[in-house]
Amino acid sequence: MPPFRTPEATPAGDRGPRTSGPAPPPAARRGVGGRWEDAGSTGEGRGGVGRDERETVARGARLHEAARAVTGDHGRAVEAVRAALKPLHDAEVARELDAIPVARLQDVTEGRLRLGTVEKHGLGTVGRVLAAGPYRLRQIPGVGQRTVDQILAAARRLSDAVHETVAVHIDVDRPVPATTALVTALHVLVEAGPDARRAVDRAGALAQRLAPLLDDARPAAGRLGMLLAGREKRTRALAALGAIRSLADEAEQSGALRLFAQASVDLLRGPPSDVAAWVDFELRSAEYYSLLAEISGRPPDTAAAEGFLPEEIAERVRTQRLDDTHRRVSLRGYQAFGARFVLAQRKALLGDEMGLGKTVQAIAALTHLAAEGQSHFVVVCPASVLVNWTREIEARSTLPVTVLHGPGRHEAFADWKGRGGVAVTTFDALRGFPAPGGGEIGMLVVDEAHSVKNPQTKRSRSVALWAGRCERVLFMTGTPMENRVAEFRNLVRMLDDGVADSLGERDAPVGSVAFRKAVAPVYLRRNQDDVLTELPSLQHTDEWEEPSEPDQEAYREAVAAGNFMAMRRAAYLRPETSAKLERLREIVREAGENGQKTVVFSQFRDVLGVVGAALAAGSAAGAPVFGPLTGAVPAGRRQGMVDDFAGAPGPAVLLAQIQAAGTGLNMQAASVVVLCEPQIKPTLEHQAVARAHRMGQVRPVHVHRLLATGGVDERMVRMLEGKTRLFDAYARRSAVAEATPDAVDVSDADLARRIVEEEQERLGVAGEERAAVD
Repeated sequence: MPPFRTPEATPAGDRGPRTSGPAPPPAARRGVGGRWEDAGSTGEGRGGVGRDERETVARGARLHEAARAVTGDHGRAVEAVRAALKPLHDAEVARELDAIPVARLQDVTEGRLRLGTVEKHGLGTVGRVLAAGPYRLRQIPGVGQRTVDQILAAARRLSDAVHETVAVHIDVDRPVPATTALVTALHVLVEAGPDARRAVDRAGALAQRLAPLLDDARPAAGRLGMLLAGREKRTRALAALGAIRSLADEAEQSGALRLFAQASVDLLRGPPSDVAAWVDFELRSAEYYSLLAEISGRPPDTAAAEGFLPEEIAERVRTQRLDDTHRRVSLRGYQAFGARFVLAQRKALLGDEMGLGKTVQAIAALTHLAAEGQSHFVVVCPASVLVNWTREIEARSTLPVTVLHGPGRHEAFADWKGRGGVAVTTFDALRGFPAPGGGEIGMLVVDEAHSVKNPQTKRSRSVALWAGRCERVLFMTGTPMENRVAEFRNLVRMLDDGVADSLGERDAPVGSVAFRKAVAPVYLRRNQDDVLTELPSLQHTDEWEEPSEPDQEAYREAVAAGNFMAMRRAAYLRPETSAKLERLREIVREAGENGQKTVVFSQFRDVLGVVGAALAAGSAAGAPVFGPLTGAVPAGRRQGMVDDFAGAPGPAVLLAQIQAAGTGLNMQAASVVVLCEPQIKPTLEHQAVARAHRMGQVRPVHVHRLLATGGVDERMVRMLEGKTRLFDAYARRSAVAEATPDAVDVSDADLARRIVEEEQERLGVAGEERAAVD
């Protein structure tokens, strides 16, 4: 057995509070044979230590070493990010300072400096002044030592301010070695995920507890230690042994050593290649930037991240604990604050702008309550996002999910009542279930809550009844409500009568400051520009929709005909009942209400025709519709159509055929992208999105891919996801792929034929005549 070494991280004499444990009588000591004997009140006599005591110390030492190892591995991973970030940050600071004219130093010194001579000698920017240094400045005629000192002091003050505010942006289109080093360093921490973070936090706490105990128990590590120790040290050693034994037993029962070992493996494992790290960055850029902000110490503005809440409310929210035991995803700072707000205020309206992760914040609140012992939760949402909620809860938490929708919803309700978890249902279905008694529901979550703003509708009355019976309620909407006081008041009244009354009776808009103060107890809204410091970012959302019965009928006919392209278009063949079309209208409407432009891509002209008619017929778009931009539009006119779209004041919609508009056009005016169906060539999707997500884009780009469950979309996503991701990403970084995407994609004919055959077999139409794949 290796000899015990005192942990280097524990300062001598800094033992902190003693952990309680069994202590022997003051005059007791253990004999060499392992049995404690009474040596009298003087403490004289033989003394020693037994095998059990030495093994306890050794167990504690091994546990302490494992805890220190994983915290060390995490520390090295963090330092690798800092080392990769520093040259990029320094270069960004230098560029920023080189863009600041030297005249700005007058502002810092309140006009006391004369800088004309300095500018004439080629030092026209703050960056050049700092690079020149005191020696060169003193060589300028008429510039004395005092002026030099003042100039440099003012320049350093500006430099410090730039250091604090400048952010590093990672350009996926130009992966130079420096940014590749940063992405690969971040990849280690992102890939290790929340489990590694939990392991590190636990290891740090455990190491802090063990270090002073092991120091106290050191006399028991050797045969003569207890003999030579005085009475006080022996007493402390025995107490420490008991505490160490308890901690070691607890660690073994909970599998802490395995947890630490796995975390170390994850933290030491690098990406298989630079390409793999870049691909992962594109898919999870928000997580990378979140870690980057945390490590660099430059998080978003605190007041903005906290929704400019009054200090007394913000302080209460900050002190709210947030348990992540049942959560499978890390939160950004503003998202953690949002979840805490929901928990601290008990009944709340989360109104974050679209794309900031309201669903994740809701799940974080649900998982916290589950960790506290709550067992039953309800999510109410439009039918169009029912599948999305189910998948998000399954992917981002360990909570069981039950869908209460369709013919078997009452049987499902009874099952959920018995076993618990999260019940996900629709506004219409909610009316058919008995309202809960007090304390039965841990939290009621209502998504797209603006749908119940009219108190006269049946759905609003049903939601109001449930909200009144639940102690915790979360309403969610990305639709800005500040200037719709009457509608907003109706929503707030379901949460807090007092706050609703404070808004007054008039329907005129109120001042933003007064409004925020009045609704602060229940309302939290953050905007992208305030909290996403890495702008522009790219966020992908797969919008899974459950096909309506007419959708399914159209799809079955296409499968029976063996027509692959008709199968892909089937979701739009019955526009009146199309689930995808309904979700598309919701996305476009919400984007319009937030002042955002949207581009809608499809491979099929007839689908774009259906979409255009649907948007023009109703108020879903709330904005002019341009296009469709198809292959029939002359090449010279295509950019003009895009320019008209970009030049339209406020929100607008551009319809575009993905083959015609996916390459060569700049659509950075759009911050919302909708893909009507998955593409058999993934490069087409990437290139289409790249039209909006490129240099010149000043807002985050949100990509919504509309997918129907149970059919061709699901099979395409599953087949293409694992098979082509790395290859396709690598190819996209070559000039050949940009020019000829057909050269790098998997065989679309083989994939289509395979999907048609499998769908015919699944639906029982394999014996029917199969048409050739288009």
